Amino acid sequence: MTIATAATWGICAAATAGVIARPFRWPEAIWAVAGAAMLLVCGLVTPREALFAVGKGADVYLFLIGMMLLSETAREQGLFDWVAATAVGHARGSPRRLFLLVNATGVVTTTFLSNDATAVVLTPAVYAAARTARAEPLPLLFACALIANAASFVLPISNPANLVLYGGRMPPLGEWFASFAVPSVAAIVVTFVALRCVERARLTGVCESTVARVPLTPAGKAALAGIAATAVLLLAVSAFDRPLGLPTCIAGAATMGAVAALVRRSPAATVRAVSWSVLPLVAGLFVLVEALDRTGVIARVAVGLRDLAAEPVRGAAWSGTVLAFASNLMNNLPAGLIASTAVAQAQPPRVIVDALLIGVDLGPNLSITGSLATILWLQAIRREGEDVGFWRFLKVGAATMIPALVAALGARLLIG
Repeated sequence: MTIATAATWGICAAATAGVIARPFRWPEAIWAVAGAAMLLVCGLVTPREALFAVGKGADVYLFLIGMMLLSETAREQGLFDWVAATAVGHARGSPRRLFLLVNATGVVTTTFLSNDATAVVLTPAVYAAARTARAEPLPLLFACALIANAASFVLPISNPANLVLYGGRMPPLGEWFASFAVPSVAAIVVTFVALRCVERARLTGVCESTVARVPLTPAGKAALAGIAATAVLLLAVSAFDRPLGLPTCIAGAATMGAVAALVRRSPAATVRAVSWSVLPLVAGLFVLVEALDRTGVIARVAVGLRDLAAEPVRGAAWSGTVLAFASNLMNNLPAGLIASTAVAQAQPPRVIVDALLIGVDLGPNLSITGSLATILWLQAIRREGEDVGFWRFLKVGAATMIPALVAALGARLLIG
């Protein structure tokens, strides 16, 4: 191993540890960007390579911008409070029924708007529901985080990591359902059951059942319509196999503009309220991956995939499991990017590629920094005054992710 290779791995490991542990309670983005900057200062990546790496995430940035604008617009217009009151009314005083409703809503939101939307859009509504119902919030908030990843391979649009792994060229919808319909159901059901068992002590007793539900204002209805229109738009764009980022960004900006016009106020306040730090976080992670690529790690992964292809079933189980855990070491977006490049080089059988996708989507439920959706979820709950540490999330994640991963990979391998 050369000095440059050792230095690259050391800087990337330190940056990743910073993102996970958040020393001095500094935001995750600071550590990712600091790692990228150190790679540049040490000459381990050139400015051109860094810019190229940052550019790889353009579609992801646009997608996130659109979702964050939608979320902040909806929050300002009271849509989350209205959703919360509706959920509490249907729960009829039962925390367990409220927990079921949150999971079901999370599945629908993730399926048609992506796991990031569940983290950004649904989480504040769920916190509002817990507050309104005077229910314990953490089981419901954990449900948002975990179901966002568990349901993220129901459709190609359910997770931006799907786009990364398949290099922007998604399988036709019929082939997608043939591969992932049963594994998705297995992942969702096992995650729900496991989390309910883990949080059973917090889901006892009764909660508020009768709460006042303030009718949605015209601006609130416009925000809801914008979210629904975005879901339809993403399905249409996905059917034509086109990138999702720009349409999502346009839909988010258009919804924000329309709502601002209705309430006769500048959209600048909405823009300022968005948590923009997630964008440099993602950009920094992409630079770290580019540096790792220069050390030859992707070529080694490709060789490993070629070896596993000799026994596709065993290879699929092994590769999906390894990527699931690796996604927690570097976040699933860069892990998916590494896997995508290695797949392009190795050309393994479809069952191995599908297992990799299950691993990169579901594996991040193990840790709080495993996926971008979970980081967004963490930012959302911090805004509400809640926080979850790394070890606390790991305890819940280990009890839910591992059985769900076994169930989903087993279901995919049984399909053949």
